[in-house]
Amino acid sequence: MKFRQFKRLACLTGLLGTLGLAIAQPTQTVKVGLIGPLTGPSADFGIPMANGAKLAVDEINAAGGYLGRPIELVIRDDTANPDMGLKMSQELVKEQVIATVGFCNTGVALKSLEVYQTAKTPLIVPCATGTPITTKYPAPESYIFRTSARDAIQAPFVVDDIVARGWTRVAVFADKTGYGEAGLQDVVKALAAKNLKPVYISRFDLGVKDLQAELKEAQAANANVVFSYTVGPELATIARGRADLKWSVPQVGPWPLSFPSFIDGAKGAAEGALTSQTFIAEPSNERRSSFISAYARKYKTKNMGVPMAAAQAYDSVYLLTYAILGIRSGDLSGPNVKNALENMSKVYYGVTATHENPFSKDDKDAVTPNMLVMGMVKNGAVTFAYPEDRTRNLFVQRKK
Repeated sequence: MKFRQFKRLACLTGLLGTLGLAIAQPTQTVKVGLIGPLTGPSADFGIPMANGAKLAVDEINAAGGYLGRPIELVIRDDTANPDMGLKMSQELVKEQVIATVGFCNTGVALKSLEVYQTAKTPLIVPCATGTPITTKYPAPESYIFRTSARDAIQAPFVVDDIVARGWTRVAVFADKTGYGEAGLQDVVKALAAKNLKPVYISRFDLGVKDLQAELKEAQAANANVVFSYTVGPELATIARGRADLKWSVPQVGPWPLSFPSFIDGAKGAAEGALTSQTFIAEPSNERRSSFISAYARKYKTKNMGVPMAAAQAYDSVYLLTYAILGIRSGDLSGPNVKNALENMSKVYYGVTATHENPFSKDDKDAVTPNMLVMGMVKNGAVTFAYPEDRTRNLFVQRKK
């Protein structure tokens, strides 16, 4: 990280001299939980999520941590299994973490929310996008925050785009998880706002290997676009099935269409897929260029796997740190951390957005529709679907 970035973070503690005095004292780590699918079917975005968080912690600790106390990640693997996620969440609370960054899968998150809410331990969700995650509890009392784009804004964003392209006969393919169910509802609602209804809906279990029969039914219904809502290899199953039928309608959807399980699994059939994104791994400005370079150096790879997962987790850790740096007393109790997140006084110039007052007592979602861009799968990677979005992306958006 460049010196000015070190200095910017260090100045948040008051003065560099004060930070130096704090470092000279005996230190106790500040424990922050990190939970996600580090193994199993969703590891393709769980690992980038964890890597982004670790990169942020390294940078923050190099700048002095929290008043000289290093941040320590307490990491748990939920394996994309709701029961495992619940067990691991209970362990994190017992570890007395001040907050937790985590969850990639909506269904896994939903089963664990009560653990954090009951313990009054803030949870910042960097990846899972199911709308119900931040609506389960009344916002003023909720300890559940999020830095990913909820499906309630992703679905309308994609619907607006496909309608503008003249694709109004929509077939929806959604899995039977909490993610698929919530996403389907958001798509139906977004279409209804355009006075449209899906011409066909398919529900399927995770792990399905063949959706040919369902695709034929969608084709018979004269669908001219397939809107897919699932997170794993099933996306590739849909794409390959379309290719086998020689049915050349486009496939669109939220951010999982940027995952390796889709792009690598579908190969040529993934080309042209359109997906909503908060971050595309192209060095469109200094912040993003710095993040991409730092990630490549730390992990010795130019391929993040799922760049959004890495960038959003990175920003989540920084937002938490910026918030707690406002707690000068050192009392990092859950209610104090919650209040700090809701009343951040410093602007965080992040990778995915410029976060100025990202959360409040009445709003626990940091991402608004203006932060989204449309991505397109091209030559095995995600790039900007529109040249104007590449230009707009030079300027990091703020919450509206």
